[in-house]
Parts: sequence; structure tokens; C-alpha cells
Amino acid sequence: MRLIDVRYETPAENLACDEALLAMCENGFQEEILRFWTTEKYFVVLGYSAKAKSEVNLEGCQELKIPVLRRISGGGTVLQGPGCLNYSLFLKISGSNNYRNITQTNQTVMEAHRATIESILNTRIRQRGITDLTVNDLKFSGNAQRRKKNFLLFHGTFLLNMDLAMIEKCLFLPQKQPSYRKKRRHLDFLINLPIAEVTIKQALQEKWDACNKLETIPHAFIQELARQKYLQDDWNFRY
Repeated sequence: MRLIDVRYETPAENLACDEALLAMCENGFQEEILRFWTTEKYFVVLGYSAKAKSEVNLEGCQELKIPVLRRISGGGTVLQGPGCLNYSLFLKISGSNNYRNITQTNQTVMEAHRATIESILNTRIRQRGITDLTVNDLKFSGNAQRRKKNFLLFHGTFLLNMDLAMIEKCLFLPQKQPSYRKKRRHLDFLINLPIAEVTIKQALQEKWDACNKLETIPHAFIQELARQKYLQDDWNFRY
């Protein structure tokens, strides 16, 4: 598996990178990829079919100058910002029973990450909802996927040193909630992990055997996608 650890300057470029790498894999690149990225800028990211008006405090975001963008995968709406570590896995669908459908893929990746974090903290970690990771029923990781014919994208976040109060200011309570949430507000539902970013990176690199750096990065396509899609209101506010 190849490794890429590159942070782009803008929210649009960071989201476009995932789509560009998935397209690269789907169109002939044969190796699986693990990507890490972080951001120093706050921005909201809607799931593919999420409704901005019902999920996001648009007025509050406008006052705080926090942009709202949409990603290509499903799942819930999140706030990106300092203290949030993002990962993306680009995995081959064919030839592996682990990734033959959405459910099996969720089980495989989430169990791998659950066990990895548990070994670091030496504390029980549970998978709750569909793709949440929790400690003491407090969520620290949310995840989603996007599938093509030959490859899939499975990506998510780890809260490490995030300002959880900012999430409260920017996001409404989601309309669809896992039962274990029990309608708790964000500050009562989320938690930062007491783990250094480098520790999680090293552990996941070992788990996925991501030893060699990715040399082929479609920079031009990333810029094109950022400009023509992720900076456009007709994509970000389509629902």
C-alpha cells in the first residue's frame, strides 16, 4: 500500500484530492493507498445527500466566515478544523471478500481501526451506530465510503484536539441519529482522544502496511476539481 501525507491549502483542494485519487485508482493505478491530511482552517463538510439548511447553522457559519462544502461519500455532516486528523483508504474491491459490499467493508475497516486504537489506549473501544468509534459511548471517529467498480474510498476523522464548542456553533443536531446518541448535543456526545497525531499515523501505517510513498499525485486534476466542483454552489448546496 502506498502512503500520501499532504495537506492542501484550501478546503476545496483537500476534498478534491480524495475524488482525484479514487479516479486515478479506478482508471488503472493498481496499488492501494493510505492518505493522511489535516487543516488549519475550519470548514463544514456535508455528506453527499445531506441537506445544508437542516444540518448546518448557515447564519452562524457566515458570521464566523466558515465555508460549507460537500463531499462525494455518504454519512453525516462534520466540521473540519485544527485538531482533527483525517485519513482516506483507497482499497481494491475485486479479489477480496472483505470489500465485496458496503456492510462487509464497514466491518473490516472499522474493526481494524477499533483494535488499533484500543491497543494504543489500552481502553475498551466500541463500534457504535454504523461507522462510529467510541470510548465510554463518546464518539471520536466518524467514517463513510464511496464505491466504484474496481476501487472504493473509505475515509474518516479522528478527533484529537478539536475545539468541540466550534462544532456546537456550526452544526445543528443531525436529523438521523444512532440510538446510542440519545439526542445528546455535540458537547455531550463527542470527545477528543488523548493520543498524539503521529502515534495514530504510525499505528495505521503499520496496520495497513503503507510503507512506500505515493509518487504519482494528480495535482492538475485536483486543481480542476477544486475549481469546477468544490468551489461551486450548485454542488455544495445541491440539497
